Amino acid sequence: MTTAARLENQLEFSASKTTAETALVPVLLPIALDQTYDYLPPPGGPPPPGAFVTVPFGNQTRIGLVWYALSGDGEKKKVDPKKLKAINEILDIPPLPLLSLRFAEWIAKYTLSPLGMVARMLMSAREVFEPSKPRFGVTIVPGAPLPPRMTPARQRALEIAADRLIRPKATLARAAECTTGVIDGLVTAGCLVEAAIPEKRCPLPDPAYQVVEFTDEQQQAVDALYSAADAGNFSVTLLDGVTGSGKTEVYFEAVARTLARGRQVLIMLPEIALTSQFLSRFEARFGCAPVEWHSAQTGSERGRLWKAAASGEARVIVGARSALFLPYPDLGLIVIDEEHDGGFKQDDRVNYQARDMAVVRARLGDCPVVLASATPSIESHVNARTGKYRHLVLPGRFSGTKLPEITAIDLRTEQPDKGRWLSPRLVDAMAETLARGQQSLLFLNRRGYAPLTLCRACGHRLECPQCTAWLVEHRFKNRLNCHHCGFSLPIPDKCQKCGEEGTMTACGPGVERVAEEVSERFPEARIALLSSDLIPSLTEMRQVIKQIESGDTDIIIGTQLVAKGHHFPNLNLVGIVDGDLGLAQGADPRAGERTFQLLHQVTGRAGREAIRGRAFIQTHLPEHPVMAAILSGDRDAFIDQEIKIRQAGMLPPYGRLAALIVSAKDKETAELIARDVAHRAPPAELIQVLGPAEAPIAVIRGRYRWRILVKAPREIDLQNYLRAWLSRVPPLKGDNRLAVDIDPDSFL
Repeated sequence: MTTAARLENQLEFSASKTTAETALVPVLLPIALDQTYDYLPPPGGPPPPGAFVTVPFGNQTRIGLVWYALSGDGEKKKVDPKKLKAINEILDIPPLPLLSLRFAEWIAKYTLSPLGMVARMLMSAREVFEPSKPRFGVTIVPGAPLPPRMTPARQRALEIAADRLIRPKATLARAAECTTGVIDGLVTAGCLVEAAIPEKRCPLPDPAYQVVEFTDEQQQAVDALYSAADAGNFSVTLLDGVTGSGKTEVYFEAVARTLARGRQVLIMLPEIALTSQFLSRFEARFGCAPVEWHSAQTGSERGRLWKAAASGEARVIVGARSALFLPYPDLGLIVIDEEHDGGFKQDDRVNYQARDMAVVRARLGDCPVVLASATPSIESHVNARTGKYRHLVLPGRFSGTKLPEITAIDLRTEQPDKGRWLSPRLVDAMAETLARGQQSLLFLNRRGYAPLTLCRACGHRLECPQCTAWLVEHRFKNRLNCHHCGFSLPIPDKCQKCGEEGTMTACGPGVERVAEEVSERFPEARIALLSSDLIPSLTEMRQVIKQIESGDTDIIIGTQLVAKGHHFPNLNLVGIVDGDLGLAQGADPRAGERTFQLLHQVTGRAGREAIRGRAFIQTHLPEHPVMAAILSGDRDAFIDQEIKIRQAGMLPPYGRLAALIVSAKDKETAELIARDVAHRAPPAELIQVLGPAEAPIAVIRGRYRWRILVKAPREIDLQNYLRAWLSRVPPLKGDNRLAVDIDPDSFL
């Protein structure tokens, strides 16, 4: 019997027992509580598990979920039957699948989060719960006589409308380059008529749309993924291939196999806003685009897609981490692309690692998972080496070209010109590349113009008033911004401390400052600056990326956005402006791994087509183990060394970590609470409680932060220990907070 079948039998027993004995319906509300509330069933009888209902809650009416727990709800406080209220209404929305309920329970128990907050993630598309509003547009009236007065604008509108499609007035007016008043005039004349716009349907990908030819190594990986998809049970495969090895095309075959079996597919990407290239490749393989799920969509679109996922109409969904919580009735495959990426970790309300939770969701649903990356996480490497995951390796590029030649530029001996940030050797390489008609990429993982602004007269540094962080200058916007809380102010003309005018100066480079230098050095070059601060919309971002792909850009300058799996055919040179930037985070045990992954991914953008690329890394530490591994191309040696460090320190995946973060408006209060919390930790021989200590970023959004780190061997049930510990901590008063982060990814 499958896991899903066992869960279904258990739930049927639990629900029948509950209704038979109590005739009450347990309802879970999407609030920060870990319990259900009993309600009387509506006149038509009790709703099924996972149904959405409206219930009275205090003096409000709230939307909740019918939630029968597998293990029961524990001891509940008995309520006078006369005080019980009835469910108001069962909403006409597809109930959540059983697996979604059990998945939410698993996450709540693992992350120590209130179940109501996890349920809130299942209800992320608020428009699902609002009455649908029909949309109206206009269409042509066949055979209608032309109006007496024909203008060029009217003529254009009628020619476009001749295809008999129903369009919103504004859309037709935009296409015809006229005003909506012209469209209204054609409606009045009887040439156009208003009509309801049919609800948009999700396209159906065709698994046999295109036959792809693979190399022998790729075909071996394809065959292994066919086997996993055909087995129809839980398995995890690590697809480990160098940049440009064709990992996407290989796992597309697993997608095709799953679609042929009539099941749904989820593909998760860390930066869904940057997937125009991915969408084009998907459409070339399957004949249509997949369904996208991300925060840039409108509310009504998210509501429509939520229902499409629930009904099974959406066959392939490509989304960010929140796509994991859509109500899939028959999920047959999960793919996590760029599985190493930190963007899969959520650090707000419910702290979870989407990559790991996807593996749990697949285990509950008995379906395979594919983890794809050119630089897999250490955790995935260890799971592959121990046989927990199947390991498929694509060692060569699909094009046959070699990986780029990587060279270090030692900034201790090859310094840039004064006031500049690019060394002479890198500038010469850029000039050569430009002369050959090829593209260059400069990478600096620092947004803005400069990371620090200070006064030359008195040394005063401009800091955020709400965070322990410097304000970052964004010269293109003439603003100083905090990247932690969003605080912003205009760049001042004089020092706030000493009052001197003209003394404020920018220190250090950001991508805007590098772009300024490139413009001065290569005034004839076409430059594209990829930074989330400068490209506000998804549409504009994708347009810039398309221009780069088509060769309309000579020099690309960007932050980590450029490392997200892009394929730029004409890109031949990569320059890392500051290769040491990620190595300065001494408190982060993953700093070396992250820096290696980022540098490997960025340098791997070069020379992916016919000509071998080049990469230069500007560094003050060419002898650092991370730099040595990048320069030698000996990834396995670096991984071996990193694994040894993790083993010796009992760090993940050989040990377990959890963080307790105390925050308060007052510094002394935060410290007192943190010390009291640490003092209440139950004694345990194998568990270490480190701290409390002031967080490296001590203040964020005006809240003072103290951290406690808990370290335990892998076999210890850390969650049970933390539950026992937290039960000893009295409820915090006011707006003082205590957050728990299981498997922390950030140590700031």
